[in-house]
Amino acid sequence: MVPIARILRLVSIVICLIVGVSFALFAINKTSGAAAHQEALVNEEGAPGNARGPAGPASTAGVSGSRSSPAHKSSVRGEIDDAANKLTSPFAGIVADTSSEWTIRTVKLLLTLAVYGFGLGFLARVLRVGS
Repeated sequence: MVPIARILRLVSIVICLIVGVSFALFAINKTSGAAAHQEALVNEEGAPGNARGPAGPASTAGVSGSRSSPAHKSSVRGEIDDAANKLTSPFAGIVADTSSEWTIRTVKLLLTLAVYGFGLGFLARVLRVGS
């Protein structure tokens, strides 16, 4: 039974790492995109002769949007996100009514850590002690 416990523990760690890295990459992308968007707004307001009109906000809207588009993701990042989405899909119903991407990803991360991290780790310990 000890090899099964080791495999469960390893699977638990790998799952938590995949979902954690996906969340970290999401957070980095969102915060850097927000910083670039704010910088563009500040630069636009400070430019001489640039009155904020209808073209002002529309011209900066693409700054943060282009960074988060799927076309700009690397293949490794896409694979990590796909794996994390598959691993967290059992929890999708819990956050189905939420529109905030931060809330959805945070709740899915916490549930993944609880179920896969704690749950599989606990099961591995029980199997190890029981043998």
